[in-house]
Amino acid sequence: MRWFVREGIKEQIMGDTKNLISDEAIEKIKHLAESANTCHFVTALTKLPLSTRPMATQKVDEDGSLWFMSDKNSSKNHEIQNDNRVQLFYSNQSSYEYLSISGTAEIIFDKKLIDEMWSSIAKAWFTEGKDDPAISLVKVTPEEGYYWDTKNNKMISLIKIAAAAVTGKTMDGGVEGKLNI
Repeated sequence: MRWFVREGIKEQIMGDTKNLISDEAIEKIKHLAESANTCHFVTALTKLPLSTRPMATQKVDEDGSLWFMSDKNSSKNHEIQNDNRVQLFYSNQSSYEYLSISGTAEIIFDKKLIDEMWSSIAKAWFTEGKDDPAISLVKVTPEEGYYWDTKNNKMISLIKIAAAAVTGKTMDGGVEGKLNI
């Protein structure tokens, strides 16, 4: 095992596994969550089928907590009140980056934070604007995480995939690891 520093991130390397700790894990969460095209927010983890829906991350704070806007009367909020354990799955198809976070959620009503996180896109869900009485925030505090991404940019990865398909050799293009906050 050895340590590798890239762009200010200290990574523990074990083959193609790079387990990130503390501030480095938070930076990886922040980068992947903010650049992802999709977040699937899963509640009621013990019930099948899983209750999931796409959500937009509003913010990743300095502690690595992820923030979302939600209707206070939604099924998601009711499920969080019954069981606050959640799972988040992020996917950024354009750069082959993926993130899985499990943690606990809490519902927060804070006008100042709502104002801070408000965007014009949110008006599609909250037609009365940032003063809509239905707005709540959901804060997810990560407990465990795992990420997958490429060692190279998308174009290099596609070339490596094509070369591996032609030559029959295994592609060496990905990196993954645990996130310990």
